[in-house]
Amino acid sequence: MSSTDLLNFGLYIDGRWCDSSDGKTFAVYEPATGNVLGHVASATTADVDRAVKAARAAFDSGPWPHTPPAERTQILQAIANLIDEHTSEFAELETRNLGAPLRKTLYVDVPWAAEHMRVFGDLARTHPYEPLPWTDMPTVSWNFVWRDPIGVCGQIVPWNYPLLMTIWKIAPALAAGNTVVLKPASYTPLTALYLVKLIDEAGLLPKGVLNIVPGPGGVIGSALAEHPGVDKVSFTGSTDTGREIMRLASNTIKRVTLELGGKSPSLVMPDADLELATDGVLFGVFFNGGQSCEAGTRCLVPESLHSEFIERLVARARSLRLGDPLDLATDQGPLVSEAQARTVEEYIALGKAEGARLVTGGKRANVPGFEKAPFIEPTIFTDVRNDMRLAQEEIFGPVLSVIPYRTVTDAIELANASHYGLGAAVWSRDIQGAIEVAKRLRTGTIWINDHHLVLPHAPFGGYKQSGIGREHGLHGLMAYTETKHIHVDLMQKRSGKLWWDALLPDVE
Repeated sequence: MSSTDLLNFGLYIDGRWCDSSDGKTFAVYEPATGNVLGHVASATTADVDRAVKAARAAFDSGPWPHTPPAERTQILQAIANLIDEHTSEFAELETRNLGAPLRKTLYVDVPWAAEHMRVFGDLARTHPYEPLPWTDMPTVSWNFVWRDPIGVCGQIVPWNYPLLMTIWKIAPALAAGNTVVLKPASYTPLTALYLVKLIDEAGLLPKGVLNIVPGPGGVIGSALAEHPGVDKVSFTGSTDTGREIMRLASNTIKRVTLELGGKSPSLVMPDADLELATDGVLFGVFFNGGQSCEAGTRCLVPESLHSEFIERLVARARSLRLGDPLDLATDQGPLVSEAQARTVEEYIALGKAEGARLVTGGKRANVPGFEKAPFIEPTIFTDVRNDMRLAQEEIFGPVLSVIPYRTVTDAIELANASHYGLGAAVWSRDIQGAIEVAKRLRTGTIWINDHHLVLPHAPFGGYKQSGIGREHGLHGLMAYTETKHIHVDLMQKRSGKLWWDALLPDVE
């Protein structure tokens, strides 16, 4: 795949590439240059129906749900190997389509996608049988739990980690024996489509097991959420959209996994290593240009350290290099789109209007050779109150709010004073003390002296309005199964009585 190739993809339904029912396509752009990277078929609701029917037939009548776990493991491991073998192509395509630095996509996103697929390949061996205690009350019986795949899974992927999020969705679903209809984000569909192309060319999956229907979220995502042939819908994206997905899915009582927004706090403890905490807090908020649901966008700092820590943050933030995302020396690339950059600018203006003090950044960055690209400077506000919209609403850009606190109890209360609860970080030399703080934080993941590491074996998801359910690891695999209790009565002779008769006294 040459960097000059114009990529064109259709829909992938029932094991073949095809046009959309109305023949329409949409253009996909490179944020850094504004150039068109390719054209992709734009699915319709009729196409969603075709894809769901294909997935339904593959589940109800095809071999995949009954494929032995060891064989599913081999197939998922083969997909992981495909990702490894095409790392450079995936990394370049992800960088060009998203705008994220190549250093990130090449050394983090693509290898991590392969690793997550590999872990779920291993988990596919997990036996669906779970023993329960033997019982002789009221009758001698053998009881166990059996887990079945749920069925057809509609999966909706956001634009900020296109390949990684695709793997996070399809890997557990396939490992458990489900079939999939995937909708990638319209801004960044190319790596998901390229992955499906490689899987198709390798002939790894039976037809209908994996289908992909790019198109507008309001149409295709909604159609998946309300389609009666879909048994589960998994969505990653904004909380507002998650509410709508949940509402549509409720019509048919679908299983739902929602990984939604965040406003994650970074708590700098009074004993923190300030050099480590400075880099860690900035990594927490500016990684991927701040376009991460678990980004540490609120920094809580002791009043006694506030001035010194601000100086450290500002100096370090100003040293970050904005530039060509294909340059391995670049720290931050452009945002995904002009629309996203305008949203971030609106929040920066709002922060000023609310009375927060801008101490660095706050405007478009002029990057030579990329004057029209949507670069936003790393931006830091101080004098921020926790009740400001700047500190409460998800911005999805490189904007940090620094909030002072008096006591550790105050910091915990401020951290929890949000309708989000996805992630948090605690920076401290006292590990046991940091763990005690972590126990009091109402979020799904807490990093201590780190940020952003979403491990393939660890459950990931949010408290409160950050979502429902967990992804990754055994928790993520179980979320793609139905739980069935099987009771086997072992009494061979009943003397003509039902078991409950033995519990009742004889009545004349």
